[in-house]
Amino acid sequence: MAKTDEALILAGGFGTRLQSVVRDVPKPLAPVGGRPFIAWLLDALAAQGMRRMVLAVGYMGEVVEQALGSSWRGAALIYSREPEPLGTGGAVSLAAGCIQGDSFFLLNGDTWLELDYGAFDRAAVTASAPLSMALARVEDVSRYGAVRVEDNRVAGFVEKGSSGAGHINAGVYRVTRDMLGSFPDKHRFSFENEVLAPAVEQGLVSAFTQTRGFIDIGIPADYARAATVLPTAEDAV
Repeated sequence: MAKTDEALILAGGFGTRLQSVVRDVPKPLAPVGGRPFIAWLLDALAAQGMRRMVLAVGYMGEVVEQALGSSWRGAALIYSREPEPLGTGGAVSLAAGCIQGDSFFLLNGDTWLELDYGAFDRAAVTASAPLSMALARVEDVSRYGAVRVEDNRVAGFVEKGSSGAGHINAGVYRVTRDMLGSFPDKHRFSFENEVLAPAVEQGLVSAFTQTRGFIDIGIPADYARAATVLPTAEDAV
């Protein structure tokens, strides 16, 4: 199988949780270290050989497109604009029409995770997994909910509320084109509830745990932390 060199980034959120600190720009353009947050994400992806990056935009999507343009460090930027809020699954389904290859990486545009995408790709191929999930190790899973891993497969989820160290869903996936065939035949749906959860129940999701540096900028406290971490993390990705 050819190397996966396309990424689909969900960048259409309203940023409701960030409105106390960021009001006048869409969440992907929230300033971090003097640059839009998504610029750090695009830098990391381009540095690891992504050829095409599809941005699924919605709220203030035209502002995102004007800010980023049509290319980024040698990679093509393509925009898939939701005509109305479609949920995470609907946004992925619509934007996947822009994907050219047999697989792609799927990312949340408001999270940062350090990982080797080539290693992630190879691990997914070795596992023969149509859907693979990158996990982050955190000291306290209570804010996120935990992920149960058995034999390098995602075995299930533990709801928010349990405490202690563990793995969480970091919002980074590798998706095969075959997996798209299992998406619901409707416009608006949740990727997490209607694609990921059933795939986990069927044992189709492999787990990748060789990651570090997880940040979710949707939370004001982590948004503030990102300004000190990302400028020093860029060379480590």
